[in-house]
Amino acid sequence: MQPQEPAPGPFPPPEPPHQPDSGVPPQAPEKPQKPRNPRRRLWLAVAAGIVALLCLGGAGVAVLLYDKETKIDRAAPDAVVDNFLRAYLVNRNEEEVALYACKSGGDFAALEAYRTDIQNRESRFSISIQISWEGLRVATNSTQGTVDADLTRAIGDGSEQITDSWRFAVIDEDGWRVCGATKTG
Repeated sequence: MQPQEPAPGPFPPPEPPHQPDSGVPPQAPEKPQKPRNPRRRLWLAVAAGIVALLCLGGAGVAVLLYDKETKIDRAAPDAVVDNFLRAYLVNRNEEEVALYACKSGGDFAALEAYRTDIQNRESRFSISIQISWEGLRVATNSTQGTVDADLTRAIGDGSEQITDSWRFAVIDEDGWRVCGATKTG
């Protein structure tokens, strides 16, 4: 019996692969690898899922703690005046002052003159002047009020100290804010 001829069709029969004759015998096909254990994959996926959930939970807790620690406290008028004075006279940071000042601005001309006088004395005499305050006394009705405070400026070496009384106008605008400052004594 003779071998059958390939049936005629639209495509010619494939040619056998051409291998150069290098004198090296062809290698035997690789042994099939042992199939992977599906249980091992399952445990790895479960472990990866648990680690991912722990990371997300930790990130959530970190965000909540950060938010709590950096929250601006405007719940009490005396706390707002305290933070305002620290920002205005000690840190001299206008961005921080804006967090505690009235949204529409305020009348801080007298306090600005006080701060300018301190800065001029520091540069003219090459000294450091420390500002402190005490005796914050609050008088408010439901949405506005005043906070009285005694501001003390002292030369860094303690050789001179002057205390002045001030009154700060406060208003409740989604939390208390300072709207003005006047020297009372």
